Amino acid sequence: MSEQHIFLVGPMGVGKTTVGKQLASLLHRPFVDVDAEIESRCGADIQWIFDMEGEKGFRERESKVLQDIISNSSSSVIATGGGVVLSAKNRQVLQASGQVIYLSASKEQLNERMRRDKSRPLLQVEDREKVINELLEVRDPLYRDVADVVFSAEGGSAVRVAKVLLDELSKH
Repeated sequence: MSEQHIFLVGPMGVGKTTVGKQLASLLHRPFVDVDAEIESRCGADIQWIFDMEGEKGFRERESKVLQDIISNSSSSVIATGGGVVLSAKNRQVLQASGQVIYLSASKEQLNERMRRDKSRPLLQVEDREKVINELLEVRDPLYRDVADVVFSAEGGSAVRVAKVLLDELSKH
């Protein structure tokens, strides 16, 4: 496996951070979470950034932080935010900077995982299932377009998913 970055893309709740940490450990590489890096740099959580700057402001921060991480870190496993693919520039940067893995899950699985989550700005609505379905409708084609590998994250624990993913990556 080459020493390029590995990017995990996919919808919120699919396990990019959890699986990413396990994958990084298996590969003995650093792990970076774009959302956590944004929060660290801003000194505020994602919800606050959305409240103060709106989604547009957050997406601008996300693009800048993604570029900084790529430029300033060695070969890493990088978990992106669910909406990173909305920007054509981000999609180009991801494809040019490493291997992109789309962690996927069914709508039913995502709805179950996100049922009680209070930390996702886009899900602070009455009908979460409708929002998740609408987000997937828009983003799924973008995830597939940018991905080198599409991989189901529904295979059990994060450790197991990461091990199966590593086996899959070793074939590419």
